[in-house]
Amino acid sequence: MQRYHIPCKPIVAAKSSALVGAWATVVIVSVLALSAVPACAQVTWRMTSEYPRNNISGIGLLTFSRLVAARTDGFVTTATAFDNELKITSSEMPRAAQDGRIAGGDAFAGALTDFDAVFGLPTLPFVVQSIEVARAVNTRARPLYEKALQAQGLKLLYLTIWPATGLWTDRPFDGAGDLRQLSVRTYDNSSAEVMRAAAASAKFLPITEAIAALRDHSLNAFLTSGDGGAGRKLWDYLPYFTPINYAMPVSLAFVRIEAFAALPDATQKQVMAAAAETGQSQFDLLANRTAENYARMRANGVTIAEPAAGPLIAALRRAATDPIAAWRAKAAPDAIEIVDWAIRQ
Repeated sequence: MQRYHIPCKPIVAAKSSALVGAWATVVIVSVLALSAVPACAQVTWRMTSEYPRNNISGIGLLTFSRLVAARTDGFVTTATAFDNELKITSSEMPRAAQDGRIAGGDAFAGALTDFDAVFGLPTLPFVVQSIEVARAVNTRARPLYEKALQAQGLKLLYLTIWPATGLWTDRPFDGAGDLRQLSVRTYDNSSAEVMRAAAASAKFLPITEAIAALRDHSLNAFLTSGDGGAGRKLWDYLPYFTPINYAMPVSLAFVRIEAFAALPDATQKQVMAAAAETGQSQFDLLANRTAENYARMRANGVTIAEPAAGPLIAALRRAATDPIAAWRAKAAPDAIEIVDWAIRQ
């Protein structure tokens, strides 16, 4: 059950001329003694992620949990379910928060495009090609994410930029012609359209459904980062990785506005300070994350084909033209302006 923090307000003892003598003194002293002990209740936010705790999404939620408890002296804590333990996918998280099944979570932004096209901005193909541009793009886009989440009754806490996306496959992947042999799990509808336009068979699936499809051999490729793959041990099924630098997606950590607004003003500031510190920690983590993932992947037998073949990248860029145009047709002018800026970098 969701528990709300009752603001700690001292009980004010009123003076009365009718109360005299020793009895009045006893009553007033007793009331003042009670008023010195504020009535408080701890807030516990139930949070969720589709990803394991060692994935970059999971690390963010663990960091926020630690920092928010420290900054609020334990008044605000989180109880986080990882690895889709609650059977709530990223696309389902807003409704789950609205219904009170969770207080919040960390959702992959690309899965939220049915709510607002701006959530598809960070997964647009070949728009963001460096950590520096990714940070600048998401700094500019943050007010747009906040507004779109607010429309769903949610408050953005922090965002996490993921390492660049690549292709995990069950076979060596030499060029554009090999795309026809792939049945690919993608992480949003736009990336599925790109892969299909490049002649692959592709489908957007939540991560847990995609893992099941790998096990029954209906998939033989994954579009995800080294981080997403390493966290899921994709090397058990897909021992080849091609770093195509498709995009640098983001996930968005949020809480239900109602739960946040129930906190006293001072506690709200402490929560947002913890969120800001978490966001910075997540960005700092990104700097070495790809190298760490690659080392772990190679240690588990993954062949990393870098750099990716030029003809392959050219074919994927051509295939991306129509999905980007379709996104532009749905997006707001301020979101399109951010994308145009990124492309010029």
